[in-house]
Amino acid sequence: MLAALALTISLAVAPKPHIVWKPIPYGPQRKAEMAAYAEKHYGIHSWRLHPKVIVEHYTGSNSFSSAWNTFAANTPDPELGELPGTCAHFIVGHDGTIYQLVRLNVMCRHTVGLNYVAIGIEHVGTSDAEILHDRAQIRASLELTAWLVDRFHIRIRNVIGHNESLSSPYHRELYKPWAHQTHADWRHADMDVYRTKLRSLLRTDAGR
Repeated sequence: MLAALALTISLAVAPKPHIVWKPIPYGPQRKAEMAAYAEKHYGIHSWRLHPKVIVEHYTGSNSFSSAWNTFAANTPDPELGELPGTCAHFIVGHDGTIYQLVRLNVMCRHTVGLNYVAIGIEHVGTSDAEILHDRAQIRASLELTAWLVDRFHIRIRNVIGHNESLSSPYHRELYKPWAHQTHADWRHADMDVYRTKLRSLLRTDAGR
């Protein structure tokens, strides 16, 4: 009886939320740029992603279109002039709409040291607190992250904020000036709140 119950719970998965496919240009040239970047920074000549980490970000603006346009432009970074430009796999809007920009087997350049293993989720907004208190947005974000955690068997401790990147056991950066680089979005205290909400949602889903 208990074994059967445990099996039922273990097979329960978080449902896939509604996702709007809004792809940025990511053809053979950008894939080649990503492979060259991965070789320089991770020692891996590949653009293919095998997710083990999810990194939460915010856009620093209040417009989905401005973030999408930035990622689509594929502009070289200002420090090294490297391509590809920045991107993320998803953007979550204020109204809870989830947009997918890049397929999940493709690397995106969103987190120094982790692009080779990390799915990037951007949230339209300018602070952790703004997003945590936006009911529609945070609910959509948690549902998306829960689905990804289940789909790729990612540990909740590997759902991190951009600011936590240096603490990840997967962090790897061969370009020494960037070896200790991180960003301010999604600090540890706010991610503790996020992960608590995520665990609660996953428990709820498992009980369905």
